[in-house]
Amino acid sequence: MDDELARLRERRMQEMLAGKEAPPAPAAAVLTATGQNLEALTRTYPNLVVDCWAPWCGPCRRVGPVVEALAGEFAGRIAFAKLNTDEHQQVARRYGISAIPTLLLFRSGGLAGQITGAYPIDAMRAELLRAFGLR
Repeated sequence: MDDELARLRERRMQEMLAGKEAPPAPAAAVLTATGQNLEALTRTYPNLVVDCWAPWCGPCRRVGPVVEALAGEFAGRIAFAKLNTDEHQQVARRYGISAIPTLLLFRSGGLAGQITGAYPIDAMRAELLRAFGLR
């Protein structure tokens, strides 16, 4: 994972030095976020949704397929990642997550909003469009 993070940082630095824009969000892939790589992901992808979940959480299991569907729908415009809050409790504390599932919405490297709870795909889509200024 450290090699991947180093490659991401190096690529981003080269793009910044060359005056290029940030890379597009991955094509429908849902990335894995950790306490170690979350900051790099927020710098790499201008629009990032992080699904904070835990294996024992029933509503999280319902949100998982919705996140995967939205990742496909927004491929190239919004990057999606999953973060296991049991394994990365420091991230949950840092962002004040007291209930899961919670989606952290990062725009241009900063936290732009949160969605807590299991909502239908249409409601989540509408919130993502609003939060990221997309149509």
